Amino acid sequence: MKKSRSAVILAVVLVCLALVGFFAYNVIRDTGKDGKNSISLGLDLSGGVSITYQIVTEDYSQTDVEDTKAKLEERASSYTTEYSVYQSGEGRITVEIPGADDPYEVLEELGKPGSLYFISQTDSEGNTNFTRNAQGQTVLSDGVTIDKLTENGSVVLDGKAVVDAKAGYDSGDSGKAKAIVQLTLTDEAADTWYEVTKEAYEKNEAIGIYYDDHFISAPTVSQKGGISGGTCQITGMESYEAAENLATFIRVGAITLELEELESSVVGAQLGSAALSTSLKAAIIGIILIMLFMIVMYGISGVAASVALACYVAIVVSLIQAFEITLTLPGIAGIILGIGMAVDANVITFARIREEIANGKSVKVAIKEGYNKAFSAILDGNVTTFIAALVLMLLGSGTVKGFAYTLMISILASMFTALVVARWVMYSLYTLGCKNEKLYGRAKERKTLNFIKHRFVYFGISIAVIVAGFVGMAAYSANHKGILNFGLEFVGGTSTTVDMGEEYTVEELEDKVVPSIREITGDANVQANTVDNGTKVVFKTRTLTSDESQEMGKMLVDKFKADESSIESQSISSTISNEMRKDAILAVVVACIFMLLYIWFRFKDLRFASSAIIALVHDVLVVLTAYALIRISVGNTFIACMLTIVGYSINDTIVIFDRIRENMKGRSRITRGELAEVANKSLTQTLSRTINTSITTIIMILLLYIMGVSSIREFALPLLVGMVCGSYSSIFIATELWYIMKCRLGKNRIKES
Repeated sequence: MKKSRSAVILAVVLVCLALVGFFAYNVIRDTGKDGKNSISLGLDLSGGVSITYQIVTEDYSQTDVEDTKAKLEERASSYTTEYSVYQSGEGRITVEIPGADDPYEVLEELGKPGSLYFISQTDSEGNTNFTRNAQGQTVLSDGVTIDKLTENGSVVLDGKAVVDAKAGYDSGDSGKAKAIVQLTLTDEAADTWYEVTKEAYEKNEAIGIYYDDHFISAPTVSQKGGISGGTCQITGMESYEAAENLATFIRVGAITLELEELESSVVGAQLGSAALSTSLKAAIIGIILIMLFMIVMYGISGVAASVALACYVAIVVSLIQAFEITLTLPGIAGIILGIGMAVDANVITFARIREEIANGKSVKVAIKEGYNKAFSAILDGNVTTFIAALVLMLLGSGTVKGFAYTLMISILASMFTALVVARWVMYSLYTLGCKNEKLYGRAKERKTLNFIKHRFVYFGISIAVIVAGFVGMAAYSANHKGILNFGLEFVGGTSTTVDMGEEYTVEELEDKVVPSIREITGDANVQANTVDNGTKVVFKTRTLTSDESQEMGKMLVDKFKADESSIESQSISSTISNEMRKDAILAVVVACIFMLLYIWFRFKDLRFASSAIIALVHDVLVVLTAYALIRISVGNTFIACMLTIVGYSINDTIVIFDRIRENMKGRSRITRGELAEVANKSLTQTLSRTINTSITTIIMILLLYIMGVSSIREFALPLLVGMVCGSYSSIFIATELWYIMKCRLGKNRIKES
């Protein structure tokens, strides 16, 4: 019997490893530019297309440039969440689109920014401005030009009048949903639009929407008396895709400045081709190590967790492919957080099963009770993090939105695999004969540790670390080094394009050329990109003086035989726009508010919610201290790191609070001493779970740090700090804060000793 059980366990373990290996092989095989089912990768992992536009408009302000960048970002966001739009040199704007190797295809999809005009069908003298040709296309009448239409007043509005254009559905009177375009105009244009549409309705005429050099639509006015309020709907779309395309053209045509394509090229992965393969290897090794750790720690329950984890990987990979989500380092952070939450859900359940066995329950009953008692903690932790991800998806942009997508998928997959797959496997193994309680373990009676007694020591340590961070920021600022080591994505810099005379990979550039550039510039965050798989290379550094640019060019010529005539330097703006920063901050603040409200609702006590949010802020400040003192580059991954830490911290804290809530049941009157006892007991009961979950999550990040390229290490290091800090705050900060609030705040505070 023992041999058959061992054979079953071994077979299940082998199936788990085979599943992980199978999906890992498929990801490695398919991920690439030619894979039919490949995962879309961001510029940092796969490279993509870079398109530079020249501003043709002669007189323009920086406000016009920022407005144009924002419109291009909006257009790029419909192509992918992981785009980059920045000002490159005087009068140039560059757009980078990941996951493509054909610049002409992307140019066609992105659309050449051109002028947008709204044209009345007839002029003031009754002459027809546009008509339909034999093919049914709307075209300008013979001899009519845009200049003439502008002169005679037939151009009633231009692109500057457009605030937004979005595709959508409208049921109308028929009750059947039809695709439409919702058009929003400026307040200044609203009055003109009312008069124009009123006249068009009376004449039964259309208003042509002319983009660049052709009509994209010519809708008739169906509302009697004109359209007021500056909003209207364009109907008659044959499909939602057609509505989306029309909305896109209107948005692009609403760009303030006139742009002309200057150049387009294919750029290599910002982190090099090795970054993806090393990340995948680290992930595979990490998942296998986590499986082994779970089996060693939890026996047969660990086997069930391993199967669930294998299914989690399969589901996440499949959903990312199915929804065509662009995967970047921030996305990987969301998946890692999902792995941590998937393992955590199993650890919580297995601890409960062991407690039930220790209380004298049979294994079958213990499994059932274990899942029932663990459910509330798992649900609350995952729902709270999901709320945050949902808010980030709705309000965030760029990297934040990409992170939110992968996090939401990871949360749903982790809950399903932990609550359904793992439970099914547990019951299956039990039915197959794994009924001995020794295979599941028995909770040991542990001495309650007095965490509350030393609460002010913990607070003091945290305050000292955070203050050290602010002092360090002030010191660096006083020395003109910046409060943080902001990367190119935040502050811009200098882009130097050079023909190296021979082909280099990003890894070769990092090893041979970049160190020499660092010596000259003193910039530790030099970025190198290959172009068109040829000999051209782009180096991005902090903003260089003319002397530094000359010295760098001379070094490239003398040391690496670069073509001196090919060297071109230009300033570039930040790729993380002010709008993206505002979106990120707003999204995080709103997410925290909604998390606070949910915790308040679930725990019926604002003090639980308040202490959880304060602990969360504590973690963010500690990680910010690490960024400040270690001088980790603050770039695209900074926001994702902070968001990952927020998600991990809140989930960890809620598990402990759930145990406190359980231990508080039936206690209508309680003294401060008894309250401290409940807090200490709850922390002790969940301590092993906190440690084990942290270990499994840290395994993944540590492997990324050890095996990754330098840029990935800069991404993994603050995540490591955040994971450790999140566990620390859950144990030593959040519960202690709740205890103090319970004793000193609120109408039902505990006053007596």
